[in-house]
Amino acid sequence: MQIVNQPVRKKDAMQLVTGQPVYMDDMIPEDCLIVKLLRSPHANAVVQEIQTDKAMKVPGIEAIYTWKDIDQNGRRFTCAGQTYPEPSPYDRLILDRHVRFVGDPVAIVAGETEKAVDRAISMIKVQYEVLEPILDYHKALDNPILVHPEDNWEALCPVGADNKRNLCAHEASEHGDIDQVLSDCDIIIDQIYHTKACQQTMMETMRTYCSIDTYGRLNVFSSTQIVFHCRRIIANALHIPKSQVRVSKPRIGGGFGTKQTAVCEVYPAYVTWMTKKPSKIIFTREECMTASSPRHEMEMHVKLGAMKDGTIRGIDLYTISNTGAYGEHGPTTVGLSGHKSIPLYGKAEAFRFVYDVVYTNVMSSGAYRGYGATQGLFAIETAVNELAEKLHMDPMKLREMNIVKEGQVMPAFYGETNTSCALDRCIAKVKEMSHWDENYPVRELGHGKVRALGMGLAMQGSCISGLDVGSAALKLNDEGFYIMRIAAADMGTGCDTILAQIAAEVLECPLDKVIVFGADTDASPYDSGSYASSTTYVTGKATELCARKLRDKICLVGAKMLGCAEKEVEFDGDKVIYRGEKTLEKTEVSLFDIATASMAGNSIALEETVTMSQPTSPPPFMAGVADVEVDLLTGQAKVIDYYTAVDCGTPVNPNLARVQAEGGILQGIGMALTENITYDAKGRLYENSLMQYKIPTREDIGHIHVEFESSYEKSGPFGAKSIGEVVINTPLSAIAHAIYNATGHRFRELPIMPEQIAMCEENPMWKK
Repeated sequence: MQIVNQPVRKKDAMQLVTGQPVYMDDMIPEDCLIVKLLRSPHANAVVQEIQTDKAMKVPGIEAIYTWKDIDQNGRRFTCAGQTYPEPSPYDRLILDRHVRFVGDPVAIVAGETEKAVDRAISMIKVQYEVLEPILDYHKALDNPILVHPEDNWEALCPVGADNKRNLCAHEASEHGDIDQVLSDCDIIIDQIYHTKACQQTMMETMRTYCSIDTYGRLNVFSSTQIVFHCRRIIANALHIPKSQVRVSKPRIGGGFGTKQTAVCEVYPAYVTWMTKKPSKIIFTREECMTASSPRHEMEMHVKLGAMKDGTIRGIDLYTISNTGAYGEHGPTTVGLSGHKSIPLYGKAEAFRFVYDVVYTNVMSSGAYRGYGATQGLFAIETAVNELAEKLHMDPMKLREMNIVKEGQVMPAFYGETNTSCALDRCIAKVKEMSHWDENYPVRELGHGKVRALGMGLAMQGSCISGLDVGSAALKLNDEGFYIMRIAAADMGTGCDTILAQIAAEVLECPLDKVIVFGADTDASPYDSGSYASSTTYVTGKATELCARKLRDKICLVGAKMLGCAEKEVEFDGDKVIYRGEKTLEKTEVSLFDIATASMAGNSIALEETVTMSQPTSPPPFMAGVADVEVDLLTGQAKVIDYYTAVDCGTPVNPNLARVQAEGGILQGIGMALTENITYDAKGRLYENSLMQYKIPTREDIGHIHVEFESSYEKSGPFGAKSIGEVVINTPLSAIAHAIYNATGHRFRELPIMPEQIAMCEENPMWKK
């Protein structure tokens, strides 16, 4: 391969590093209405009266909208960016009289300047009937306090939801007789694990600009991962035809899943639709921290059964997930906590996986890299590490005995077959990289400090099989360059570059001859969007097939120009060459001449569009080892080295794959050690800024070492699988394992804070 599997530079690299205007707020007119939201100070309340008369008199105020402007009995909608019919329930209004968490919007204010809008918001007077909130997710199910008592709540899909029980989703699945298998096991690990909600903290906050075009349509320019889903969400919210909405996106300054939910788009859309004036909304960092869509808090009860020789025979998992005030992604994230953790252990004879997703009066959760698998893998992998400790067995060896192998059917992974797998080589690689045999489990450093190793495995998927749709359109242009239209969203992942590499490999042309355009609902072919690790695998395969079809058309036109049959020519990227036995006046024609000829007297369109959905979702795999330094006196824990080996099939661009891995691992380190969300008794979030919510920086870690152990996935483009999400999933269990080896205390809740380490009674410093 000439271009695929090569570390080429990102297409937009120079524009980004030189600060060119590529993000939304850099590219829109300055003279637009500023939109802001007045938010509820109560976790559960009903707006009795709202006075806006004085606020409307503020100079420069264009409009103020409240629940009185919204039909409270009309059809609700969901902000979840999912394929219709969405599994997430329709439980939102643009503005609801019943506010359900601290930060729920109460009024939309639009004005000419930010100063005027801020002043108007301060002058709005609201009378609330304050209700008792339900904040404890353990008590939410069948609680008399209902988060969604309304009758126009609606579930489009049979996900086991019942708003009159505070139940957003419920499901049970199993294979084999798990109770019988567990009763026959020599050892049972029976523990509860807890991961709190955590924030995506992308650098670019949520933001959207809206305008009315010359045809009276609503144009939405938004930092979103899901242009087509966003169009549907906005149309549903405003109760207008989808044909009246166009959504496009600029470069995105990070998303990590939060922009798979239309958190902010409906508010300026409503303002612009009502006023016919351009408007924009830009969330503050505080709004992103208190009113966005963080990772779901989950508690997982694991029963893991094994024999004395280390054979894992059964896994029983119950997950309760806290979706918060609204159900975006609630029914779907939770499934990954079991379906993408249990299948790692292919020797297991039986499994059971049951989950409940409950409503509470806290900020609603949503999609975040890993999408539920992150939480489940922390639980299952920590349970496996506990099993190794009980058996006095090396956790590497225990996993080598039990992991899923290539060719095995995975009942817990929707019955799919493991068609490509280098997980055994990933384990061997991190064992070698970390010098595991010499350094495990712990080394004394003196002065109350120790270094300890811990490990974890992970898998993910490469799409939502049978559902995700990826598309690519390619067109030959003047002088022989190509335009590729896509609707996948490059969030810094480099998908524009990766998809161009795939097309260039097939068309045998330089990368800079493939110009990428997207995403725009009016011009791009339909694509579900960039989520579920699907872009490289699904849209990439569509790109490969599209390029092959366009290549065939180029040969067809070239053969016609040469006066021979299509089967007698071949294309080398620069020209179509005659390979037949006849004597022709010309034996080759350049791509330049083919492109020129296609613009006059031609009836063959030199463009192709391919749309596809993959029937399977081959998992990428990963093994990780954390080398953690712990100061036993202060409790400070720092990852000095993190070693990982990833099987993502064939990396299309090793440099971009490496950056994906490094970024995901860093996020996992933050989730394990520093990123904490806590509420007070009234449902107010304490960590409302980056001063309180601590994400790790480059100074907080040592070195991340990434290697690739490639398998070859036949159904993927040039053997590729996904990498975007799997990489966040091993640090949680690996770091918790290392801290156990350092302190002797097993932490089953994240994050693990320094004071917890310092004060745990097993801490060797206490014994001194």
